[in-house]
Amino acid sequence: MMRQVMAMAFVLSAAPAFAQAPAIDPHAGHVMAGHITDQQPATKPDNPAIPPDNAASAARLTISPRHGEWVDIKMPSGGALKSFVVYPERKDKAPVVLVIHDIGGMGDWGRAVGDQLAKEGFIAIVPDLLSGKGPNGGGTEELGQNVGQVIRSLTPDDVAARLNAAMAYGKSLPSSNGKTAVIGFCWGGSASFNYAIAQPDLAAAVVYYGTPPMKTVDGAQVVDPAPFEKIKAPVIGFYGGNDARVTSTVEPTAAEMKKLGKLYESHVMEGAGHGFLKGQASSDANAKAAADAWPLTIAFLKKWLTA
Repeated sequence: MMRQVMAMAFVLSAAPAFAQAPAIDPHAGHVMAGHITDQQPATKPDNPAIPPDNAASAARLTISPRHGEWVDIKMPSGGALKSFVVYPERKDKAPVVLVIHDIGGMGDWGRAVGDQLAKEGFIAIVPDLLSGKGPNGGGTEELGQNVGQVIRSLTPDDVAARLNAAMAYGKSLPSSNGKTAVIGFCWGGSASFNYAIAQPDLAAAVVYYGTPPMKTVDGAQVVDPAPFEKIKAPVIGFYGGNDARVTSTVEPTAAEMKKLGKLYESHVMEGAGHGFLKGQASSDANAKAAADAWPLTIAFLKKWLTA
């Protein structure tokens, strides 16, 4: 069963190109919590209608008929943002979706999500947001076990600058229709919400089990609604019912977004845990949550990117 909270916006406010970093890191002390490792075996059949479980990612990429390629996107700093780009098979121009990896960094699973989005008709750009942060200018692969520590050193402004570079690259593609959305998972879900705050030209934002900006009030961490005023894009979120650390922020977020006249639609998937899409094979609840959430994700993206 799925619980849904919706805040509808009819007046959307303007936003500057960048937002200030929130005072609270929602992933502090969250050492790979909910992160599904590459060694976890799949326990359920792969469902080809949705992105794969983590363990099935490499195999899914191997058999994909779509064109995927690695590109180096120039960042404002002058360095290269290593990115995987996947193209849909269609005759007309396509919208672009930026895929933000989870706290584990760039890997096969993020690329497989991009491939699934391309299957649905989108150009997917999957950047390694840790590009240049590793030894010898490397990224996720070169960082190894230090990924979690280094990824937390990225501020929302750091991430926005890198996503802006990816967004500009997407708009420059001859096959792009000029519209861009973002989707993120875990740490990337929080980054997706923050990018909706930072980037006024974003067409839509999808948040999978990520928190909004937080602040401390009387020693307690609470949702910080002040940055919400800058959001122009519609936002949809998917959350695990058994993930109170994140899901406890959903109702306050919906209430504040509604006050501001913003469009925010949330879905809490009963019985599912944190990271349920990547870990869909680990339980029946996660599998059902993944199967239910993905079609809603695609419908949302098509609504706002192809109209």
